[in-house]
Amino acid sequence: MRIIIVGCGKVGQTLIRQLSAEKHDITIIDKSSDVVAEATNTYDCMGVVGNGASYSVQKEAGIENTDLMIAVTGSDELNLLCCLIAKKAGNTATIARVRNPVYSQEINYIKEELGLSMVINPEYASATEIARILRFPSADKIDTFAHGRVEILKFFIDEKSPLKNMTLIDVSKKYQCDVLICVVERGDEAFIPSGQFILRENDKVSFVASPTNAKMFFEKIGVDTHQVKNTMIVGGGMIAYYLASQLKGMGIAVKIIESSRERCEELSELLPKAVIINGDATNKDILVEEGVESCDSFVALTGIDEANIFLSMYAKTSSKAKKVITKINRISFDDIINSFQFGSVIAPKSITADYIMQRVRVMQNSIGSNVETLYNLMDGKVEALEFLIKEPSEVTDKPLMELKLKKNLLIACITRGGKVITPNGQSKIHVGDTVIVVTTHKGLDNIKDILSLKELCLQNNIEVEKLRAAYTWDQLKKNSDGMVPVVVQDYRTLE
Repeated sequence: MRIIIVGCGKVGQTLIRQLSAEKHDITIIDKSSDVVAEATNTYDCMGVVGNGASYSVQKEAGIENTDLMIAVTGSDELNLLCCLIAKKAGNTATIARVRNPVYSQEINYIKEELGLSMVINPEYASATEIARILRFPSADKIDTFAHGRVEILKFFIDEKSPLKNMTLIDVSKKYQCDVLICVVERGDEAFIPSGQFILRENDKVSFVASPTNAKMFFEKIGVDTHQVKNTMIVGGGMIAYYLASQLKGMGIAVKIIESSRERCEELSELLPKAVIINGDATNKDILVEEGVESCDSFVALTGIDEANIFLSMYAKTSSKAKKVITKINRISFDDIINSFQFGSVIAPKSITADYIMQRVRVMQNSIGSNVETLYNLMDGKVEALEFLIKEPSEVTDKPLMELKLKKNLLIACITRGGKVITPNGQSKIHVGDTVIVVTTHKGLDNIKDILSLKELCLQNNIEVEKLRAAYTWDQLKKNSDGMVPVVVQDYRTLE
C-alpha cells in the first residue's frame, strides 16, 4: 500500500518503522527538516518538509495516488484537517489521532461526516487496556479476539509458581484446562513452544483461552482471579479521567492524587464518585496518608517516566496491591523497564501504533487480506493475528497435522459459530471460522501465508528448483500472481 504519515513524533516513527518493514511505500510529512532527514536516512521512506494540512504539500507527497493517510501530529484539529483535505484531494482512506476529551462524545459524528476510516484516542485506548488488566489482575497483559470470546493473557512465573520446571505436556495433563500456551519470553528471546518445552522461573508466558477457561486455569495454579476492589491513581491527566470513568462502571472505587489544584477541581466535577486528592505523590508521606499500603491496585500515570517507575517500585514493595501498572512514554526503554518486574507497563504510543497497524492490515482486504485483528507481542518480536476464513483455500477442510506450516508458527485457536476450539492435530479449518495464529514471522496478511513456501509451491505445481533458478526475490513478488505469498525474507530457504 502507498501510505502518507503526517507527524514524525514517537507514534509516527513507530509506524514508519513497522510499515516500512512490511514493505509498504511510505512518504512522511513533517514541518521539521531535521526530523524528515533523520527518518528518511533511517528507514526506507520518502520525505516532504511542510504543513501536512496544505494541499500543495500533500500533492507533492503524492496524495492523489495514495491508499491511506495517517495523521498523528500533536494537534487534533490539524490531524482532522489533514484527513479532510486528503479525502477531498485523493479520495484516500484516512486515520486521525484525536486526543481531546471534548471530542470523545462526538467521535462517531466526526468520523462519519469527515469520512474517516478510523479515529484513535491514545488515552482512551490506554485506559481501556488498564481497566481490562484490573478486571483480571493475575495477568500482566490481556489482548482480546473474536469480539471478546478469546483472550491472550500474559503472566510471570515466579519462584513459587507450580509451573516452574514443568513441560507444557505435563501442564496440560496435570491441570486439564482448555488453554494453549503460545509464547514464552525468556530474556530477550521469544519462543513458540512445543509440548516438550520446559518452563523456567522468570519466564513470561502468554496463553490463549476463553475468559472462563483462563479464570479456571489461574485458579488451578493458585493465582487470585478476582478483580480489584479499589485503585489508587497518581496523576490526573486524560488517561486517569477515562480510566476512572470505566472503573466506576465496574464497581471499583477510585482515588486520584494530582498535584495541580486546578486540575483537581476539574476532576471533582467530572468524576463526582471518585476521591480526588490535591498533593504531590512523590512525597512518601502523602502516599502513606492516603492509604497506599492497603490499596488493592496502584496505577502511576504522571507525565514523567522516572516518577512513574519509582512510584511503582515503592508501591510494589510497600503495599498489598494485587496489581501495579506503570505508564511510560519513552517506548525505546521499555525492555529495560520490563526487567524491573514490578507489574504491567503501559505505553500509550505503542498502543496507538498497534491499533493503527491492525487497521492497516484489515484495510488490505481489498487486495486479498483476511486479517481481522493484530497484536504485537514482546516488543514486536511476535505477532498474534486473527484471520477470518472467507473462502476455501489450501488450508481449509484438512486436518492440521497434514498442513506443512512455517517454523515458529502456531495455530492457537479456532472459533466457529461462537464456540471456542483449542485445536489439535485432527482439527480442521472451515470457511466462516476465525483462526488465531501466533508467529515470529512478520507481514502475514492471508491465512495461506501460514504454509511453508515449499508446501505452496508443491500444491500449485510450481517446481521449486525452476522457481529458484528463474526468479530473483523481486521478480518472484511481481510474477507469482498471488500463488506464492510474499512473507519470508529470503525465499531461497523455502521454509
